[in-house]
Amino acid sequence: MANKILILFAHPLFEKSNANSALVSHIPDSPNITFHDLYQEYPEFDVDMKREQELLNMHDIIIWHHPMYWYSCPPLLKQWIDIVLEHGWAYGKNGLALKGKLLLQVITTGGRKENYSTTGRDFFTIPQLLEPFCQTAKVCNMTYLPPYVLHGTHSMSDERYLKNAIQYGRLLEHLENKPFEAKELEGFLYFNDWFKTKLT
Repeated sequence: MANKILILFAHPLFEKSNANSALVSHIPDSPNITFHDLYQEYPEFDVDMKREQELLNMHDIIIWHHPMYWYSCPPLLKQWIDIVLEHGWAYGKNGLALKGKLLLQVITTGGRKENYSTTGRDFFTIPQLLEPFCQTAKVCNMTYLPPYVLHGTHSMSDERYLKNAIQYGRLLEHLENKPFEAKELEGFLYFNDWFKTKLT
């Protein structure tokens, strides 16, 4: 049985992002994959809590797809988290609606991979910077997967944009159709690295 995937996409300047335009253009056309552009849907930030909760209920794998904004996410995704992940529904004694669902972050950043290290310009690794999102998932009884990260997006060639976009499409097809255990990803900092082992 196929997994149902919800891609919550948040990019305030989507029209100017070559990397994300390429990625989105290669999302498979499948009834099991829902692409939900938050900035298109909520230009005034008036997030519809009940509608978003219904969408979450209908899917098995949740993807937060966004650029790295000041070592975090764009403001509308934060607004979405604040409003949608309601106490008593997503967390708390009776908040079990998301229990067992998988959460994956798909991140684009202009910074090079070596910048995100204890010896690099940004001092912290991407997983360290995303720890609040990981903890959010845990509080909501979800399984947080290592992030899927595209580095150096500001200096990519068109060929590289296309190559990454094709791989993203393959990744989504894999998540949709291939059963896997989250424990398989233990020891991997990036989902990318685990997925490469599935392509060889």
